[in-house]
Amino acid sequence: MREIGIPELRDLARGAAVLGTGGGGDPYIGRLLAEQAIAEHGRVPLVDVADVPDDAMVLPSAMMGAPTVMIEKLPRGGEAASAVRALETRLGRPATHTVSIEAGGLNSTVPFAVAAQLGLPVVDADAMGRAFPELQMVLPTLVGIGATPMALADEKGNSVILDTIDNRWAERLARSATVEMGCTAMICLYALPGARLEEALVPGTLSLCEELGRLIASERAAHGDPVGAVTERLGGRALPGGKVVDVERRTVAGFARGEARIDGEAGVLGLSFQNEHLLARIDGEVAACTPDLIVVLDADTGEPVTTEGLRYGQRVAALAAPCDARWRTPEGLALVGPAAFGNDCAYVPVDDAAACPS
Repeated sequence: MREIGIPELRDLARGAAVLGTGGGGDPYIGRLLAEQAIAEHGRVPLVDVADVPDDAMVLPSAMMGAPTVMIEKLPRGGEAASAVRALETRLGRPATHTVSIEAGGLNSTVPFAVAAQLGLPVVDADAMGRAFPELQMVLPTLVGIGATPMALADEKGNSVILDTIDNRWAERLARSATVEMGCTAMICLYALPGARLEEALVPGTLSLCEELGRLIASERAAHGDPVGAVTERLGGRALPGGKVVDVERRTVAGFARGEARIDGEAGVLGLSFQNEHLLARIDGEVAACTPDLIVVLDADTGEPVTTEGLRYGQRVAALAAPCDARWRTPEGLALVGPAAFGNDCAYVPVDDAAACPS
C-alpha cells in the first residue's frame, strides 16, 4: 500500500488520459476534483488487488455521459460520493474500497475524490484497461457480475437507483436518466466482492497511469521523444500523425460522436469516435480498431488529446496499442469489438503487422 497525494495525481491524470483513448472525461477537471478533496481530507491509500480481503465490498465510482458537456457543466464535487452513499443504503452494507470503472482522465481520478471524502482506500485497478463508452462494456459483464443495483446522482441533488434485468438494460435506462440530468451524472455500480476482483478487474492500471504520466513529463523535460516513449511502453505502434484538418462532432443520446481527419506526410489518418476512439483508417484502409487502444497525443509535448479536445490546426501524433487479452476472446469481441459499434470490419490485433499498413 502507498498513498496518493496531489503530486502523484498530476502524473496519474495525464497517464489515465493516454489509456482513456480519447474518452473517460477531461483529465484537468478530474484532477481538480480529486485535488480539492485530498487538500481538504488528506492523502488516499492505494492498495493492490491481492491485498483486498475476500469479504471486502468494492464500489466503483465514475462519471457517465458526454465528455463535451462536462467541460461546461462542472460538477459541484460531492455527487460521486452521494452516488456511493445511495448504493450503500440500497445494499444495506458500507463500502470498504472504491475503484475506477475505466482508465480515463476523469474516471481514473473520480475515485480519489470519493475515497478522500468517505475515508476509503482505492484499489489499483480498473474494469477495462482502457475506456469504453457504454457501461456494460466492462470485464465484470464477461464474468457474469451485474451492473445493478446502481446509483446515479447529479449536481442538483437528485439521485436514482436502478435495478435491471441485465447490463445492457442498465446502460439504456441509466443513459436515459443521465440525459435528463443534463447529459452527465455521477454513478456507482458493479458492487464487487473482494474475492472476485482478480477475474473482474485489470490489476495495476492506476500505477501504469502514473508511470505513463511521469514518462511524458520526464521525456519532455529532457527534450526527448514522449510520443515514442509512450508507444514503446505500451507495446504499440505509430499511426500517421500531422495536422488536424477536420473534426465533425455532435452530442447524441448522451455520447460525443464524430469523425476526425489528420493529414500528414505518412498519409491521411481518419478517426471515428464515440466518446473514445474506436476506429482508425489510413488512406481509407482500417489500421486499428476497438478493442485495441487508439491514442492521440500532442506532437510536441506528448500530452494526451481527448476527443472533445481535438481542434482544427492541432499538430498531433497517434498510436495504436494492444488491449487486455480478455477483450480478444470471442466473448470480449462480441461485447466491444468493431461490430458492437456498427463498424463493418474484421478485428485484426494491432500487434499483427498486417493491422497497421505503412
